[in-house]
Amino acid sequence: MAYPYLFTPIDINGMELKNRIVMTAMHLGYTPEGTVTDRLIDFYALRARGGVGLIIVGGCVIDEYGGMSSMIGLSDDRHVPGLRKLVDAVKGNGAKIAAQLYQAGRYTHSAMIGGRKPFSASAVRSKFTGETPRALDIEEIPGVQDRFAEAAERAKRAGFDAVEVLGSAGYLISQFLSPVTNRREDRYGGPLENRMRFGIEVVEKVRKAVGPDYPIIMRLAGNDFMEGGCTNVEAGIFAKALEKAGVDLFNITGGWHETRVPQLTMNVPRGAYVYLAQGIKAKVKKPVLASNRINDPDMAEEILRNGEADMITMARALLTDPDLPRKAQEGKSHLIYHCIACNQGCFDEIFNLRPATCLVNPMAGREAEVLIEPAEKPKKVLVIGGGVAGMKAACVAAERGHNVSLAEQTSRLGGQILLNRLVPGREEMATTAGDLARNLENSGVEIMLNKRADIAFVKKMNPDAIIVATGARPMRPQIPGVEKDHVVQAWDVLDGKRGVGQKVVVVGGNAVGLETALYLAGIGTLSPEILHFLMTSNAESMETIFELLNRGSKEVTVIEMIRKAGKDIGLSTRWTIMAELRRLGVTIMTGTTAVAITEEGVEIEKEDGKGFLPADSIVLAAGSSSENGLLNELEGLAPEIYTIGDAKAPRKAIEAIREGFEVGITV
Repeated sequence: MAYPYLFTPIDINGMELKNRIVMTAMHLGYTPEGTVTDRLIDFYALRARGGVGLIIVGGCVIDEYGGMSSMIGLSDDRHVPGLRKLVDAVKGNGAKIAAQLYQAGRYTHSAMIGGRKPFSASAVRSKFTGETPRALDIEEIPGVQDRFAEAAERAKRAGFDAVEVLGSAGYLISQFLSPVTNRREDRYGGPLENRMRFGIEVVEKVRKAVGPDYPIIMRLAGNDFMEGGCTNVEAGIFAKALEKAGVDLFNITGGWHETRVPQLTMNVPRGAYVYLAQGIKAKVKKPVLASNRINDPDMAEEILRNGEADMITMARALLTDPDLPRKAQEGKSHLIYHCIACNQGCFDEIFNLRPATCLVNPMAGREAEVLIEPAEKPKKVLVIGGGVAGMKAACVAAERGHNVSLAEQTSRLGGQILLNRLVPGREEMATTAGDLARNLENSGVEIMLNKRADIAFVKKMNPDAIIVATGARPMRPQIPGVEKDHVVQAWDVLDGKRGVGQKVVVVGGNAVGLETALYLAGIGTLSPEILHFLMTSNAESMETIFELLNRGSKEVTVIEMIRKAGKDIGLSTRWTIMAELRRLGVTIMTGTTAVAITEEGVEIEKEDGKGFLPADSIVLAAGSSSENGLLNELEGLAPEIYTIGDAKAPRKAIEAIREGFEVGITV
């Protein structure tokens, strides 16, 4: 497919961009002391080389109160030499670069700024940090605004092509704009006109500092998604005023960190928030960027073709595949590795104060550390198992010039990751399997489906290296009655092999157990297509619609031995799954043990005594064990034998793919 809109140049106040793809700012954790590192430079240089039009780096902290030491520093001239190196590397590889001016206000943890109290528009407690900031005195406000302007001038001096003022996500400018956090009674509080004043004056000061011919971008929330906060209506009014103050490009996102409306997780449909950009575009004359969950050039092209936005944000999409723009432009979009919004390598790592990586792309953040280089001597490599670990190993080994064959005993590639395809909001996980399969085919790997790799087969193949990626099997807990016919494995339910009755007990509140419960509880609810039909036809009352959306045909209970369900789910995703389970009426019982299974249900034991849960079906989600019985028999059949993924030990997909990658560059 050609992309005439996506690859049309655009001019932003003299900054000529070769295409409409923008990699917006994301915290990476590659600057532990705030100073630009080779790791950061290598990361962004590769994305520039991949063909992106504009890279916005950040957040770049503008003062000592609004961020943390591990963020990119822009508060002092000592940072300029390092920033110049970053700028030169990005520009030298064909992209433009901007710096995001970051001041978090009440979203700053006091521990991150030496125990000092963060400031905000008003002293309103932050649910994000659990702390209450102090309100800025009116005399302090000009000084805070000046820091934005000084940082902008510093960025221009370092060679950045533009600056972006951060006015979204619940950070300082948002805190002045929103009545949720602005309780002031002076000229910066009260009516919208006053609440807009702080942000407008920031832009005016930045404009004065950088001059008339230097691009200013504004990152703006199209809707705060906070009760009592600003909607797209107020955002449109604010954008119009900001345009007058000197903004050249609007980067529209949605939601604060405190919002209960998911913004970037897998259950957010692709392109869900394009309508926010469309709403702002209707109010301003300057170009508008659409953001959030746009990970594919086909969707990006459609958004631009339809006139819903002028440019497209692809941040995590380029974390996942730095070559996405180049592949699209060269007619190789089928080989793109897509971001699946799992958050395991990016947000979850950052929340745990570790550098960002990527489930799909194990090279992210290690661009100079791990290289895919041609093998000194091509080998005959046999990969046994077509899950994500095996596929990744095969792809990388083939890319290095090895002669690779992959044997998978089932009729399809993907392994356990395909179990997600039926779970509402988790379907995107299966995208990774499809991406890997297409890249396998393109790399010339011999793919043998329905092929059980026994010893005779391995001997016949006579490989130089064997990679065992045979995965895992579900465990069967030692519970009396577990052998009964109405007891099924969660894997079989998620794979569509077994159905269940109306009343279901899921034994195990791990990720698999909760996702199985989510799938079962969603059976019988309205599909998006039927919902659209019923609403546009006025066929049912809204009360009935909501009832049909929130309750399915199954009654589902999850029991978990420990006190916390979903402990193995990432921090940034777990809350969304738990919220969906609550919405669908799933009962979750923690600190509960299944002691026996009868024809009528499950006998349980809790701290306060024993009980009984009636059930038509019992679903087992008791973990998994490695499927590696072949391993001992392989000894001596090849000079090199490796075991990866769940065959080595049950683990998450991010670990399995990383192991596959590392074996691929080692073999």
